[in-house]
Amino acid sequence: MRTKKILSVLLATAVMSAMLTGCGGSDTTSTNAGTDNNVGTSDSSSGKNNSSEGSSAGGIKEFTAFFAVPGSEINDDNEIQQIIAEKIGAKVKETWLTGQTAQEAVGTLIAGGEYPDFIDGGDGSAQLYDAGALVALDDYIDNYPNIKNFLTEEEWDKLRQEDGHIYWINQFGNIYGEEKATTHNDEAFWIQTRVLEWAGYPQIHTMDQYFDLIERYNEANPTMEDGTANIQYTILCDDWRYFCLENAPQFLDGYPNDGSCIVDPDTLTIVDYNTTPTAKKYFQKLNEEFKKGVVDPESFTQTYDEYISKLSTGRVLGMIDQWWDFAYTVNDSLKQQGLDLKGCNYVPLPITIEEGIKNQWHNSGGVLNVASGIAITTSCKDVEGALQFINDLLDQEIHDLRFWGVKDVDYSVDENGEFFRTEDMRMQSSDTAYKASHACTYSYFLQYGGTSTDGINAMKPENQPKEFYDSLSKNVQQCFDAYNAETYVDMLGTSEAPGPWYPMYSYSNNMTTATEGGTAWAKIGEIKHEYLPRVVMANDFESAWEEYMGVYNGCNPQAFIDEMQAELDRRMEEAAKYN
Repeated sequence: MRTKKILSVLLATAVMSAMLTGCGGSDTTSTNAGTDNNVGTSDSSSGKNNSSEGSSAGGIKEFTAFFAVPGSEINDDNEIQQIIAEKIGAKVKETWLTGQTAQEAVGTLIAGGEYPDFIDGGDGSAQLYDAGALVALDDYIDNYPNIKNFLTEEEWDKLRQEDGHIYWINQFGNIYGEEKATTHNDEAFWIQTRVLEWAGYPQIHTMDQYFDLIERYNEANPTMEDGTANIQYTILCDDWRYFCLENAPQFLDGYPNDGSCIVDPDTLTIVDYNTTPTAKKYFQKLNEEFKKGVVDPESFTQTYDEYISKLSTGRVLGMIDQWWDFAYTVNDSLKQQGLDLKGCNYVPLPITIEEGIKNQWHNSGGVLNVASGIAITTSCKDVEGALQFINDLLDQEIHDLRFWGVKDVDYSVDENGEFFRTEDMRMQSSDTAYKASHACTYSYFLQYGGTSTDGINAMKPENQPKEFYDSLSKNVQQCFDAYNAETYVDMLGTSEAPGPWYPMYSYSNNMTTATEGGTAWAKIGEIKHEYLPRVVMANDFESAWEEYMGVYNGCNPQAFIDEMQAELDRRMEEAAKYN
């Protein structure tokens, strides 16, 4: 591999520059979306901690991390990980969720009483807090400028738990400088470009129009070029990912992703989207499409891996999902197989329940999910070293290595200082083996979106407008051109950031059965898991819906709504202190 040939040179350079590589923040400050963020530069003091705890024989500290979500491990000899380690004096061995739910995996760790150095417990974060497994970060944060400036005072306060301390830092949705939104990283109705091209790129705005198009396409083109039958529409329902089935009604009515409820912005009241007229219409439509054979009959039994495998074959014409849940794996697979050239890539459509509703599938600004984030456990023997590692990852030089890679290997720079990739670079960046041996994004540690401190480049390649467009398959480019769009966001349109309550799922995700509302929420989840597939597959929809509503109302949903309302009121009161 050609990168191996240059690695010795890169590492030699890295060793020399390690003495100059900084860990603290610079004086470069950018204000965006109400957030004053200070990205570190590489000209302050070294990030190496004098403690010997966790250090390898080579003087590089080695930490461990567990993230309660599925992910891809990197090779032990990963090239960029080693370059970063030589620059900042530390590395992390990451492990990911396999074969368990987040709460199950976290429960196992708690029972054993031993933890990795870093953890993001996902839905199990509250369990870790209750078990006393996490280190309070309050007394440390001021000593690490990049971390301190990652959030505003208001945002830090939002992360405080009941005891007044901060135990985790949400890693995502933080925008530095100018927002560069090209991909739609969130939920949408997705459809393959081959379907839109066949129909002459029609305007599709409603759920009925969406399914009608899929049906008409499949009737005319029931198979792929090799004779493999299409799957018209599939639904992911595996474990916590059943949001792909159940939470569309909020979007169809034109609301943003509060996750567990609707917030009426005019009255500041909580609305239960599970019982709206739109919810019934949505599930009735799925029922109709299931009876027609449009909805994949394996939808309610397939695992996440099986779902990803289906999408990676190019057979699935459409689905609802979050971009991050499928695209980074599926798009690479399609590209490696050449299926991206056959119109198998997905684009989002601005679907609502009826014409005339402004959709809010996409909103501008970042999202602070206070329900979970990167934390340091009580098993960590070098808390200061662990925090220094996080701090160092936010230095612009290191951030570029994480997401852009190595100059002249993973990207080039034009005469204007703009980063770009050649087609060969793009192809290798989508190769699974190459990523495992070379790329190291530290994807569940703190990171920025938006614009680099140089004021020119995006923090990540996928958000670099020209690079983004040039990296698209010709089919996607043609589709965008037909809709007068340049990005996935343009396909949907965007809305202003929701109010200061947003998102409400950051509260409901950590509800427990210790409260009446939390108990109701847990029961609601169980009932929806059990009954919604039945509703979709029912011979008699009306009877099935009536039965479901009866059982649903027996969960005492009002208790959940009342608790969410109290939290909404609290958030609005807290926000008022900063206005």
